[in-house]
Amino acid sequence: MHRQAVSPPIHHPVPQRPVQVPVMQSPPPPPQSSDPYDNPYGGHARGKQMAMRTGFFTDPMTAQMGFNVARAAMSGGTDLAEKNITRYFSSLKPYFAVTNVYVVRKLSILLNPWRHVPWSRQPTTRASAQRPGEAETIYFPPWEDLNAPDMYIPLMSFVTYILLSALLYGLSGTFHPELLGYTASSALGAVVFELIGLRLGCYLLSIGNSQLLDLIAYSGYKFVGVIVSILATAVLGRGWLSWIVFLYCYSAQAFFLLRSLKYVLLPDSDGSGDAQNVYTAPRTQRKRRTWLLFGYSYLVQLLLMLILTSGVGKKVKV
Repeated sequence: MHRQAVSPPIHHPVPQRPVQVPVMQSPPPPPQSSDPYDNPYGGHARGKQMAMRTGFFTDPMTAQMGFNVARAAMSGGTDLAEKNITRYFSSLKPYFAVTNVYVVRKLSILLNPWRHVPWSRQPTTRASAQRPGEAETIYFPPWEDLNAPDMYIPLMSFVTYILLSALLYGLSGTFHPELLGYTASSALGAVVFELIGLRLGCYLLSIGNSQLLDLIAYSGYKFVGVIVSILATAVLGRGWLSWIVFLYCYSAQAFFLLRSLKYVLLPDSDGSGDAQNVYTAPRTQRKRRTWLLFGYSYLVQLLLMLILTSGVGKKVKV
């Protein structure tokens, strides 16, 4: 008879040291942010804001109000631009009011100014548009007054100067398309330099009745003499005959500006511009204005006409 084997009892190990179980802690709440899209817990606020934005565009009354505001702003900007453009062209339009007779007679004065009289412009009066009930003094346009400055002859002379220079470059075999821009920029730079100097002189001598458009017109008349000098050089060659033609054109231009600008740079004290009261300004101020008129008419014109005629037809590095 066999005896059943009995397994010994199982004893669990008893820890010798007390075991500390770590306590699990919940993570801290996320920081509050002003932007609901950065807050993962702000889904409700984000949805509410999205609903408000969507409602702004889908609400018919709000959309119509925004459309009306935008249309009013665009209409106001368009009206302001049209008003400024209309005012600019309305002030520029009288300078192009010329006739064929005026152009021919004006060119004859530019080339032979010594026999022309008188030089003062013809004023007239009309009702003031800005001050109702009062009269203002204006001058006749060029087609009614031969002494009035115009923009037609200076502009056509400027364009003719550029085309004539390009033609001479082509005849000499040195033409490049870049020469058109070079000639135009040089001529325009000479005019701008002249106007800046003249306006600065008017400002320093307190000449407040000088109109910028008038000064631009007077400055552009020099291209008539420049064109004649260039043609004389092309036909006669670079000799003493061409220099005689240049000196004649320069003298004519200087005398023309001296007589025409006398009523602009030497105005009377009250600004009326009457030819009989031109020299009523203080003696010291009148003397400085006279020197300004002489320097601009003779020294500045000589320098600019030499620059504009010296390099035409020569090879230029571009």
